[in-house]
Amino acid sequence: MTGNYVALLGTKGGPAIRPGSSMPTSSLYVLSGKHIVVDCGLGVTKGLVDQGMQLKDLSLIFISHLHSDHYLELGPLLHTAWTAGLKTSVDVYGPPGLDKYWAGFLESMRADIELRIEDEGRPDLSALLTIHELDEGTVYEQPDLTVRALRSVHPPLVDCFALSFETGSVRVVFSGDTAPFSELEAFAEGADLLIHEAMLESALPALLARVGNGSEKLMEHWLRSHSFAHDAAKAATNAGVKRLALSHLIPADDPNYGPEDWERAVKDHWDGPLIVGFDGVRIEL
Repeated sequence: MTGNYVALLGTKGGPAIRPGSSMPTSSLYVLSGKHIVVDCGLGVTKGLVDQGMQLKDLSLIFISHLHSDHYLELGPLLHTAWTAGLKTSVDVYGPPGLDKYWAGFLESMRADIELRIEDEGRPDLSALLTIHELDEGTVYEQPDLTVRALRSVHPPLVDCFALSFETGSVRVVFSGDTAPFSELEAFAEGADLLIHEAMLESALPALLARVGNGSEKLMEHWLRSHSFAHDAAKAATNAGVKRLALSHLIPADDPNYGPEDWERAVKDHWDGPLIVGFDGVRIEL
C-alpha cells in the first residue's frame, strides 16, 4: 500500500440525474500526500466528504473543460469548504472562461459572503482562490508532482484537456471527454492507470429516447465528441497502460445494462485489469 489512490466520486456522463442514477463527473486523486480534485460535477462536495476529506483542506483543483457536468459545483464546493473552515489558498486550473464563472458565482452569493465576513469573522472568500488558465504542456510542477495537459477532441469545445499526474512512483492519466485520437495513446504511454470516458454503442438509442428533450443533434454530439468503450480499450492497449478504469459512462443509469456489458464491450481489445467505474470506488495505486 503506497497511500496513493484515485476515488471516482461521480461516474455518470452528462449533466442530468434521475432516480437511481449515479452522479456527474468528479474525482479525488491522492498522490504524494496531495489531495487533488479533478472536475466538479454535481455531487462533488458530498463525494469528497464521503471519502473522509476535510473540505477546509482543499488546495488544488483541475477542471477539464466547460461543460456543466464538469464544473457546475465548483462554486458551491468552494463556498461550502469556506463555511467548513477553509482559510488557506486554493489553486484552480481550468480552461479560459472559468474566471467568468467564478466572478458570476461570487456576485450571485455576494450578500451571503459579505454577511458571513462581517457577522462571523470569516476571511474574504474571493481572496483565497487563484485561477490558472490551462493550456497544453506542463501546467503544474513540484518536486513530488508534475501535471501535464493535452488538448483533447471534444467538439464544439476547443479548450478541453486530458491530464497526466505523475509522482516519483506512479502516473495516472485522465482522458477527459474526448473522441478517439492517437495523441492520447502517446500521452498515456506506460501509465499505471488510465481513466477513460466510455459509451455503450447499443444503449444510445434508448438513452436518446429517455432524455426526452433532445434531438438527433444530441446523438450526433455523442458520436463526434465521445469514445465507445472499445475505443477506450484500444487506447489502453496501444498505450501499454497497466490498468484501465472506465468512467463518464454513457449511459450510467439504464437498468438494462450493467458491468458485464461494459466488460463485454472491451474484451476483444483489452485483456488487462479493468475497473468499471461507480460512484465512490477507490482505486489503490
